[in-house]
Amino acid sequence: MADPSSYRPQPGQIPESPGVYKFRDEHRRVIYVGKAKSLRQRLASYFQDVANLHPRTATMVTTAASVEWTVVSTEVEALQLEYSWIKEFDPRFNVKYRDDKSYPSLAVTMNEEYPRVQVMRGPKKKGVRYFGPYGHAWAIRETVDLMLRVFPVRTCSAGVFKRSAQIGRPCLLGYIGKCSAPCVGRVTPEEHRELAEDFCDFMAGRTGTYLSRLEARMHEAAEDMEYEKAARLRDDIGALRRAMEKNAVVLADATDADLIAVAEDELEAAVQIFHVRGGRVRGQRGWVTDKVEAVDTAGLVEHALQQLYGEEKGEAVPKEVLVPALPEDTPVLGQWLAERRGSQVSLRIPQRGDKKALMETVHRNAQQSLALHKTKRAADLTTRSRALEEIAEALELDGAPLRIECFDISHLQGDDVVASMVVFEDGLARKSEYRRFQIKSFEGQDDVRSMHEVVSRRFRRYLQEKSKTGEWSPEDGEADGPEEDDGRPKRFAYPPQLVVVDGGRPQVTAAKRALEELGIDDVAVCGLAKRLEEVWLPGEDDPVVLPRTSEGLYLLQRVRDEAHRFAIQYQRNKRGKRFKAGPLDEVPGLGESRKQALIKHFGSVKKLRAATIDQICEVPGIGRKTAETVAAALAQAVPARPAVNMATGEIIEDESERGTTP
Repeated sequence: MADPSSYRPQPGQIPESPGVYKFRDEHRRVIYVGKAKSLRQRLASYFQDVANLHPRTATMVTTAASVEWTVVSTEVEALQLEYSWIKEFDPRFNVKYRDDKSYPSLAVTMNEEYPRVQVMRGPKKKGVRYFGPYGHAWAIRETVDLMLRVFPVRTCSAGVFKRSAQIGRPCLLGYIGKCSAPCVGRVTPEEHRELAEDFCDFMAGRTGTYLSRLEARMHEAAEDMEYEKAARLRDDIGALRRAMEKNAVVLADATDADLIAVAEDELEAAVQIFHVRGGRVRGQRGWVTDKVEAVDTAGLVEHALQQLYGEEKGEAVPKEVLVPALPEDTPVLGQWLAERRGSQVSLRIPQRGDKKALMETVHRNAQQSLALHKTKRAADLTTRSRALEEIAEALELDGAPLRIECFDISHLQGDDVVASMVVFEDGLARKSEYRRFQIKSFEGQDDVRSMHEVVSRRFRRYLQEKSKTGEWSPEDGEADGPEEDDGRPKRFAYPPQLVVVDGGRPQVTAAKRALEELGIDDVAVCGLAKRLEEVWLPGEDDPVVLPRTSEGLYLLQRVRDEAHRFAIQYQRNKRGKRFKAGPLDEVPGLGESRKQALIKHFGSVKKLRAATIDQICEVPGIGRKTAETVAAALAQAVPARPAVNMATGEIIEDESERGTTP
């Protein structure tokens, strides 16, 4: 834990200009990003007596080891740069909103020659118009089904579109009038694009003009006694009205606005957003976050605005944004939103009337979202915390092991020896940090030697990453030398508080020796033996026995089992690739069809090897010369020794001997 005074900038060194600042930890990772009207005043607030700081702020400044800043010309630039850096570096102590689920949107791919209407999730793409998000995908499909009667826009995939164009026949939707069938040339690309634009205009809320136009055409057709056309237009109007009725009118003045509400407690906050277009709720979404920094409601609103509109432009930013509390830099945020929209944006708190009533509804949704999130997480979070505390107490660690790495060795009778490394952070698997290794330094089966190699390689990489920041001086040319670090996490840059190995005293001793050889003495090591689920510590003659009902033991077992699963999966993949080349592949002139015919006839390579030449000739397509070649090739190929499941004693038949490939 660092003393903030050790990296405090000299008086007068910090400019009074607006800018953005970054705190970095001892490994040069960016842990916090902030902006300020005056960098000097804001940064000075961090370097006062730690006892006077908010607990979360105190944790951040004592975790940091350095601070740096970038001066910008305006506060709007500072806001934009802060958002970009938070997105790029993913700082540990910044509030980051994440969707509590992936909401679907209605998308129109205007970037294609023939725009397509479809349901989309995930990040937005350039050139695609989005409407929503919606609570359920079926709600989108029901609306689209009604609107395709009036706007028969393409909804098929690229493969279906291409296939219909090749055979010259449209799909079913083209026959029933719910697609204009541009695939077979019923409409030109320009006409189809005009349909897609009308579809987008209607979804954007410009409904009154279009309905009036349809009604006028219906009356005109009736006057001309074109009753079938008038009836069709009448049905089209009815379909559009039903589509509109799926979104109740909530604001009578056809308002375009986003309403943002926040529900929070000391630890977490939930944000709910209602997207109102044309006076109707067109979409809804919600976020939940941990309050990892000292932030009030206004600060949460500011972060939500950055998250919501940081990637948006044009009409995706509404004319009006209603919030429960105004951020400190409201004029700056208003200017930033206006730049993104291209016109003035009103950012305010609703005071009375329908908008205030709707804001109360949004706030109730936020409260329910936070309550539901806590109900789902409470038991899990409490259990994980207790498990980490029990592990720390049993292993006599200085603190809870927030990052645990587990190593396991896997092989089959000494062949295809591999290892796995899995990572658990805060008691949860972090699969993006998993790593796998091939044993390179020797051939054959030696779990202890393999464990020493893998742990050495993992932590040698860690020291190499440290050497790039000047924290560690490499020897024997193991590292590439110092280089500038950009703050992004590297593959092996995070050290664990605890290394767990799958095995007993020998594997633990090997792992500890690997760390000592590299000069690492601040990482704890233990092993979990499968037989009695004993926890072994380096240098101890007796294991630590945790109670069978211990949450700490359950967590260690989950970590060990996950490492075992990951190693087995990698070993099987390697073994499968090796077995893809079976003995029949070596027979010259024997194609895939005749190989399959042989396997199908005899059932396995083993039975084929035992067959006579005359029996092989009985297979359709196999002549005597080919049969002789097959028999000779199989006679030369030495069958692999059978694999044995060491737990059950069962003989595992080789895939290549069964004639199948994984």
